[in-house]
Amino acid sequence: MRVSIAMLAAAIAAGPALAKDVPPEVEFGMPSRDLGKAEGRCRPGETGPALMVTVTGLKDRGGLLRLELYPDNEDDFLASDKVLKRAGKMFHRVEQPVPPSGPVELCIRTPGPGNYSLSVLHDRDANRKFGLSTDGVGFGSNPKLSLSKPKAAMARVVSTGGVSEISVRMNYRRGLFSFGPLKKR
Repeated sequence: MRVSIAMLAAAIAAGPALAKDVPPEVEFGMPSRDLGKAEGRCRPGETGPALMVTVTGLKDRGGLLRLELYPDNEDDFLASDKVLKRAGKMFHRVEQPVPPSGPVELCIRTPGPGNYSLSVLHDRDANRKFGLSTDGVGFGSNPKLSLSKPKAAMARVVSTGGVSEISVRMNYRRGLFSFGPLKKR
């Protein structure tokens, strides 16, 4: 099935809003934008499996970065956080402001060693919604984006028993129907 870039944007941005029978702001006693954050946050002194993600190719240094970790399968990749949590499935999220300078790194804990699918959103205006014409996206394994949503395997990352380092290159809208990394100047 072919999925348009608009549908991809809707899946990334409106993930929490896709669960129609759940109140839009609260489930599990917390705002939907906070689902998966407690499980995903790296804490000083903790050991165990995590991903240290270096984000490259940012368009600018404004807004928020949202890193999300999904099970490594097609059904769950980019699914609603509420749907995943309700089904007892793994979903982790980390969100932080883009630093004004220097390297951009985010740490996200994984449930254990194994394969996962990963997405990064650069929410340039920090409104917690994906703006198709302004915001950027990146995925584990840095796939070339087309008019369809990448497969979970194309966003796959591998977590070892310790901290695994990966790099994700951001993509922004280029022209009417494409996304890609910024052109080097």
